[in-house]
Amino acid sequence: MSDPDAVIIGAGHNGLTCAYYLAKKGMKVTVLEAAGTVGGAAVTDEFLPGFRNSAAAYTVSLLNPTVIRDMQLERHGLKVVLRKTDNFLPGDGDYLRSGRGGLTRKEIARHVKADGAGYDRYLAELESVVGLLKKWILRAPPNAGSRDLGNLLTLGRDLIGLSTREIRTVHDFATRSATEVLERHFEGDLAKALFGFDGVVGNFASPSAPGSAYVLLHHLFGEAAGVPGAWGHAIGGMGSITQAMARACREAGVDILLNTPVEEVIVERGRAAGVVAGGKGWRAKNVVAGVNPKLLFDRMIPNGAVDADIAARMHGWKCESATFRMNVALSELPRFTVLPKKGNHLTAGIIMAPSLDYMHRAWLQAQTDGWAKQPIIEMLIPSTLDATLAPKGKHVASLFCQHFRFDLGPGRSWDKERDAAADAIIATVDGHAPGFAKSVLGRQIHSPLDLERRFGLIGGDIFHGKMGIDQLFSARPLIGHADYRMPLKGLYLCGSGAHPGGGVTGAPGHNAARAVIADNRFWRRAR
Repeated sequence: MSDPDAVIIGAGHNGLTCAYYLAKKGMKVTVLEAAGTVGGAAVTDEFLPGFRNSAAAYTVSLLNPTVIRDMQLERHGLKVVLRKTDNFLPGDGDYLRSGRGGLTRKEIARHVKADGAGYDRYLAELESVVGLLKKWILRAPPNAGSRDLGNLLTLGRDLIGLSTREIRTVHDFATRSATEVLERHFEGDLAKALFGFDGVVGNFASPSAPGSAYVLLHHLFGEAAGVPGAWGHAIGGMGSITQAMARACREAGVDILLNTPVEEVIVERGRAAGVVAGGKGWRAKNVVAGVNPKLLFDRMIPNGAVDADIAARMHGWKCESATFRMNVALSELPRFTVLPKKGNHLTAGIIMAPSLDYMHRAWLQAQTDGWAKQPIIEMLIPSTLDATLAPKGKHVASLFCQHFRFDLGPGRSWDKERDAAADAIIATVDGHAPGFAKSVLGRQIHSPLDLERRFGLIGGDIFHGKMGIDQLFSARPLIGHADYRMPLKGLYLCGSGAHPGGGVTGAPGHNAARAVIADNRFWRRAR
């Protein structure tokens, strides 16, 4: 059997996306995956007999429509349904809902009349900034420090096309805190919390931290079921996305090997020449890594294979999202004190963090105590949209929680504290929906340490690296190497540690494939 033209490390959604595009260009591609199934963090588990749910990644919006179309994911079994209400925030004696058809504005104005006009201004600001971001999702950023004139000219043209006011807005979202941006538009705590939550998702920071406004923005450029900005659910859980991708890849001729962890990148004469996996060498002209760049440079690239300065910089790649992820099986739907009846709000992202101050206090407590005893929680109950996930009359819920530090400090470990943290999360939900704790039939817990152990998310970082201004765009993962070509010839990065960053997008995989194809443009394999 001849050697593949490209070996891809990891069968996560970005690795599969990259593999597909390479195969469609005629390349022979092998994907090596450490786990017993494809998907990386986008997988579905049966965590209790009869109860299934997404294990880590848990909701759909950022998956790029170009990737969906090109890979024909719907033909391969993917079906996405929209939440009937986008978000539901229970507060102190009242609530706020957001959704399509004018619901968000109506609800915001119900709390503070002037905030209705503030919402209009906020949307107008977002339109120009999100529009600029979307132009660069499927492009490599300019490679700062190099003669990357094409992308520099494109960026310049895009910026010249903005008004001075729009450029100020871009600057605000790139550098300021979510609190600063939101307090300019809104008075109501729940309105600010609704949007501020996106600034701390997967981001160990206060909403008052500079740069948190960009993280907020990062969660707004997606769509679901063809509806811009909407959030949805993949029937069968997030694993249905990656299973559809795997089917598309196999149809295109990709070889996917499971239970084959990569141990080392083979380096010969100053370039990547393959990998060692399971004690066996896999030779290839192109090596593409879908893993966290810190994992790649610290554990897979041999010592001395890259410049010492680069090795030191990548060793210092910042990874900490302070995320705790849990699934629970439920005997019944929760009844929230502020809205006890059943309704579309139970299909929503239920955000239990009623103010920016609450979010700031959760961050402060995690700074001092390791984890927040009153955490920031988003709960989804996907079985309200997908009957395949639980027995009739029963339900499953996803609990996505901030702030839980990876490093708890001397003498402490997540192996000892994971259950206490899970109890605190359930108690927090029970405070909003009395009786919730009694309805829990079983739970699946992924502490930050569990996320690293199972999914290779170094530091428990769901984004493969913090999404701060120092690790974004032309600096993701390293200035001079933002074009998916790593500082070792023949080695490419296709995971979320590359532009445009985290989330189930497929964009880094798509963009890395373009780089590989461009570097092999004079080569064609007969098929």
